[in-house]
Amino acid sequence: MPAISQPNRRRRTVRVLAAAAGLATVGALAAALPSTAVAGESGKSGGKGPSRYQDVQLLSFNDLHGNLEPPSGSSGRVTELQADGTTKTIDSGGVEYLATHLREAREGNKYSITAAGGDMVGASPLISGLFHDEPTIEALNGLDLDVTSVGNHEFDEGAKELARLQKGGCHPTAGCYTDEEFEGADFPYLAANVLNEKTGKPILKPYWVWKKKDVKVGFIGVTLEDTPGVVSAEGVKGLKFKDEVETINKYAKELQRQGVKSIVALIHEGGAPASASYNYNCDSPGAGDGISGPIVDIAKNITPQVDALVTGHTHAAYACTINDPAGNPRTVTSAASFGRLYTDTTLTYDRWTGDIARTAVKSANHVVTRTVAKATDMTELISKWNTLAAPIGNRAIGYISADIANTGTESPMGDLIADAQLAYGKQLDPETDLALMNPGGVRAGLTYAQKGTEGDGVVTYAEGFTVQPFSNTVNLQDFTGAQLIQVLQEQVSGSNLASPKILQPSSGLTYTLDLTKTGAERIVVGSIQLNGAAIDPAATYRVATNSFLAGGGDGITTLGLGTNDLVGTDDLAALEQYLLANSSATSPIAPPAANRITIVK
Repeated sequence: MPAISQPNRRRRTVRVLAAAAGLATVGALAAALPSTAVAGESGKSGGKGPSRYQDVQLLSFNDLHGNLEPPSGSSGRVTELQADGTTKTIDSGGVEYLATHLREAREGNKYSITAAGGDMVGASPLISGLFHDEPTIEALNGLDLDVTSVGNHEFDEGAKELARLQKGGCHPTAGCYTDEEFEGADFPYLAANVLNEKTGKPILKPYWVWKKKDVKVGFIGVTLEDTPGVVSAEGVKGLKFKDEVETINKYAKELQRQGVKSIVALIHEGGAPASASYNYNCDSPGAGDGISGPIVDIAKNITPQVDALVTGHTHAAYACTINDPAGNPRTVTSAASFGRLYTDTTLTYDRWTGDIARTAVKSANHVVTRTVAKATDMTELISKWNTLAAPIGNRAIGYISADIANTGTESPMGDLIADAQLAYGKQLDPETDLALMNPGGVRAGLTYAQKGTEGDGVVTYAEGFTVQPFSNTVNLQDFTGAQLIQVLQEQVSGSNLASPKILQPSSGLTYTLDLTKTGAERIVVGSIQLNGAAIDPAATYRVATNSFLAGGGDGITTLGLGTNDLVGTDDLAALEQYLLANSSATSPIAPPAANRITIVK
C-alpha cells in the first residue's frame, strides 16, 4: 500500500465527544500549545507555508481473528459505562460496519493512518478459516489498513503461510479458491522481534514509515515474547522470539538515526483494565492506575523516543496513559477484539522538531455499532466467500436446548468439548479415563437462536468451526496420578502464576480451586477425584487432550511428558461426533452445569 494517505481524506476537523457517552480521553492537553499550534496546513501568522503543528489521526484496532461477519452472543457486544454509573451492552462488530465507521472517521482528516495490533487472522470463523484467512486479508485491504504487527495467531500455520498472506499466491495444498490468484496483503506485517533461528534476522519487516508531504511517522511491530508458549510447536518451528522492550528500543534508535522522530509501537501484548466497560477511565485516580498485566512493565521500559503504544492480545478495551522511563505520560490503547471497537488517537506532529507533541495526544475507543449503513464492498466480499463455504458450513452437526457459553473459570462450552474428547478417546482406547481442554482453545460459545436459516437450536458446522477453528488433533497419553496432580497445579503456578490457565475438565473429574491461596496451593490436592475416587499418585491414567496441550502448551509442561501416545482425528470432528450421537431435533443437548471445579474465593 502506498505510504501516502488516500486522496479523499480531507483536512482534520475537531469532533466533539458526547459527555453522556463518558468516553475516556487520555493525555489531555496539559498546557496550551503556542499560538502557531494550528492543527492544519494554513500558514504561520498569516503566511502561506504550513503551520508548525499538524494533527495526525491514528485509527487502530486489534485481534480481529477473521470475524468478517458480526460475531454472535457476548463476543458481539461491548459494555458501555453511562454518565449515571450504570452500564448497558451494545451489539457491535462486523467488517461491513467497521468499514463504514473507519471511513466516516477519516472524513475531514487529510493526515490519517490506520494500524492494527496483531491477530488479524487465526482462530477465525469458517468464512475465513476454511480458506486459510484469505478472505480476511482481502477485507483488511478494503479497510485501507496501512500497517499491522504480527500476533501469536499469525503463526498458527507457520512462518511460510504468514509469508504467503503477506506476498500472495495460492495455498500450497488447497490451491486457489477462485479464478483469481490470491494477491496477498496491501499492507506490511511487522515482525521486529521474530527472528529466523539460522540467520538471526527478522522474518518480515521490523518497521515501516508512513509519509505524507513533510510528516513522517514510524511504526515498529512486535508480538509477545511468549508466542511459543501459546502456539503449537510446529507453528513456531525455526523461529526465535526476542524481548519486546529490547527490540522496540533497538529499532527506535535506528529510526531516529534515519531522521524519523515520531514513532508508534504496535505490540501484540496487553493488559487487564479494572472495568469491562470499554470507556472506563483507566487513568483514575492516576495515570494507568486502572490497568494491570504485562503491558504495564513493557510500557514503563520502552524508550521515551516512542510516542504511543497500540496493544492487543488480551481482548480488553482501554485508552489510558502509562508514564515512560522519563516520567512523561504516554498513551497506551487496545480496542477489545473481533472488530467491536476502533481507537481514534490524535497525534500532534511538530514540523519544527519532527516529533510528536505528547502533551496534546488524545485517544478514545469508539463502538463499531450496527446502526450505520453497511459498506457494500464488504457485503459483496462476505457474500462471495459465504457462497463458497455454504455447502460445508450449513450442515447440521447437533442440537442444543439453550445457549452454551464459553465464559467463566469453568465454562459450559469447555466442559462440552472435554466430554466430546473423552467420548472420542474411549472410541480409540476404552481405557481412556479423562479429558482436559485448554480454555484459550474455546473460541466461542454456541447460541440457541438461529444465525441463518437453520432454525433455533441447530448447531451448524460453521458454528462448530467458530468454537474450535485450530484443526488440532485429539491425542491420548498415559500419566501417573502424581503427574496428573502436577498438571492441575501448573494451571496456577510457574508461568501461569499471574494469569492462571484453568483447564476444562471432562465429566467425572472434580476438585477444589482455592483462590484465597497462592500458586500451586490453590489446587486442593485432597479434593481431586475421578468418578468419586481419589487420584492415586502411583496409578496410571489415560488422558485425552488436543495436540496443543499434548506438546506442553499454555505453560503446562507436564502434559508434554506423557507416554504411550496415540494421535486421533481433529478436535472439531470429535465434537461433531459427540453432538450427533447425543442430540437430536426432539432431544437437544443441554448446557453442562459447569460444576466440576469447586471455586473458593
